[in-house]
Amino acid sequence: MNLTLQLKTTMPDQTSVMIVDDHAMILAGIRSILEHTEGISVVGQATDGREAVALASRLAPDVVLMDVGMPELNGVEATRKIHALDPKIAIIALSMHSDQRYVTGMLDAGARGYLLKTCEADELLRAIDAVRRGRIYVASDLTHVLVERRQSGGHPSMHTGTPPADTLTPREREVLQLIAEGLTSKEIGARLGIALKTIETHRTNLIRKLDLHTIADLTRYAIREGLVSLSE
Repeated sequence: MNLTLQLKTTMPDQTSVMIVDDHAMILAGIRSILEHTEGISVVGQATDGREAVALASRLAPDVVLMDVGMPELNGVEATRKIHALDPKIAIIALSMHSDQRYVTGMLDAGARGYLLKTCEADELLRAIDAVRRGRIYVASDLTHVLVERRQSGGHPSMHTGTPPADTLTPREREVLQLIAEGLTSKEIGARLGIALKTIETHRTNLIRKLDLHTIADLTRYAIREGLVSLSE
């Protein structure tokens, strides 16, 4: 793992922020903005979801800026794990996707904010301030998603004939993401540290629950559900 720690003390009145993104230029750009903002201290950064969970558990930052589409462990699952570890950590999603399923997926996982990566620096800072104060912040272009979410009782309105990803177990979602990323069962077992037989059991359960029988079908489903991304 390539965990990067920022070795400086965070003053009591500062907001500590951790940045998570698998694109070096985006990481550098966001970090530059925050490091030139009074009252904000960047305490660490990670390049995938697994690194993010490990680092957040060590640093307990006030705010995590979380990329949604990442290899290994996507932003939704990483958000869910961090929120379970420490609900006080405020997570803001950063994504190129404005689709309702991505937005509701992150909010349902425990994120308090959702921004598009095309947002201006001042909106990013407003979002950090808002979630630090315990509020929800969603980009103005996405407010319609909150309305639709409320009208649908908190569930995405998209109907695809297959159950949503949140009906799968966390481990099944992890396995599905890695299948969609092209890993074999043996490689997935090594990556997750579990037996090959267990991976095959998860694969069988995915096929049964989703009624999808080919790798192509599972991959399309994973993309549609926001577990993997072609563009981030």
